Amino acid sequence: MKMAKKCSVFMLCAAVSLSLAACGPKESSSAKSSSKGSELVVWEDKEKSIGIKAAVAAFEKEHDVKVKVVEKPYAKQIEDLRMDGPAGTGPDVLTMPGDQIGTAVTEGLLKELHVKKDVQSLYTDASIQSQMVDQKLYGLPKAVETTVLFYNKDLITEKELPKTLEEWYDYSKKTADGSKFGFLALFDQIYYAESVMSGYGGYIFGKAKDGSYNPSDIGINNEGAVKGAALIQKFYKDGLFPAGIIGEQGINVLESLFTEGKAAAIISGPWNVEAFSNAGINYGITKLPKLEKGKNMSSFIGVKSYNVSAFSKNAELAQELAVFLANEKNSKTRYEETKEVPAVKSLANDPAIMKSEAARAVTEQSRFSEPTPNIPEMNEIWTPADSALQTVATGKADPKQALDQAAETAKGQIKAKHSGK
Repeated sequence: MKMAKKCSVFMLCAAVSLSLAACGPKESSSAKSSSKGSELVVWEDKEKSIGIKAAVAAFEKEHDVKVKVVEKPYAKQIEDLRMDGPAGTGPDVLTMPGDQIGTAVTEGLLKELHVKKDVQSLYTDASIQSQMVDQKLYGLPKAVETTVLFYNKDLITEKELPKTLEEWYDYSKKTADGSKFGFLALFDQIYYAESVMSGYGGYIFGKAKDGSYNPSDIGINNEGAVKGAALIQKFYKDGLFPAGIIGEQGINVLESLFTEGKAAAIISGPWNVEAFSNAGINYGITKLPKLEKGKNMSSFIGVKSYNVSAFSKNAELAQELAVFLANEKNSKTRYEETKEVPAVKSLANDPAIMKSEAARAVTEQSRFSEPTPNIPEMNEIWTPADSALQTVATGKADPKQALDQAAETAKGQIKAKHSGK
């Protein structure tokens, strides 16, 4: 998904000494009196403020403060913070994609969060890791998303679903005729192609023992990545993917083919649940298929978080609000209103959430997935990798040649732009 990639697929901050419980922040009477009459500004995602309406009202009452909620596209909030923060018109709490965390921290836009381990332990390991930079916490996860498989039940039943990507290739060979297709994916983009490449042993960055990324170890052109790209190339070479799903407009073509009933299955994400429902498609959702030898396809986990602005004049109170909004009770309420899957571990098997097919698919797929790397060097991977995959998709280069060039380009850009930090 272009949207998830560019903004995708991790979060937060504030230097404070507080006593925080898992169900939300607790304050001393002196802390309450010092916050009395204060006003906090929260930037929430578009059409998602309904999810925190009750929590905000409860926080205002408990702390005798005013909280103003402003809706902004979550992927662009950091851009606005760069201008509005120094001008004094920015938020105290904002929301953002986890893969922007590293860049935001490097630019000094976020405050470090100081919350107890029992609060951090509320969330899945992958989601909380997405908020860490140099072993410091800069956000609390509010929602997770990952790619899943959507299939048209009027074209293929659940029992007929191929179990592996190779079986989907065989299915598509039998059904694709140039106007109708079997399985489709935006494999000319690393956001999607990584699901295949990593399944064979490819990776974006290697990791140190402490779990931090090593930007000098790039694995997009290793043996496994090349093998995965070769499988991807077969779908294009054999006419199983239409030429229209290559490039910038590919996502629109792919989604149109599915909503028009011309594709049996596509890889997309929970962000399309409402759109596909509104289109009247009788669809099902499940985790991504396996690869040969039973290896599960991976995917990038996108994490949305609550973060505290480095420009907040009420950073201590803003941290309390971030903790409160992301606690277990309010995370469940937010899901009920927005249908975005929460990152709280204890909610993974909550009946109210698991009755949703989309939530079940995201939860299951997340078991085989990793957060989109949140270090600034990731910005140097997207374009070279996408360009390489597009030459692979169009047959202009073999996978090894294309991925070797992408890796060299990425290394050069990382050295030029990040070696001085």
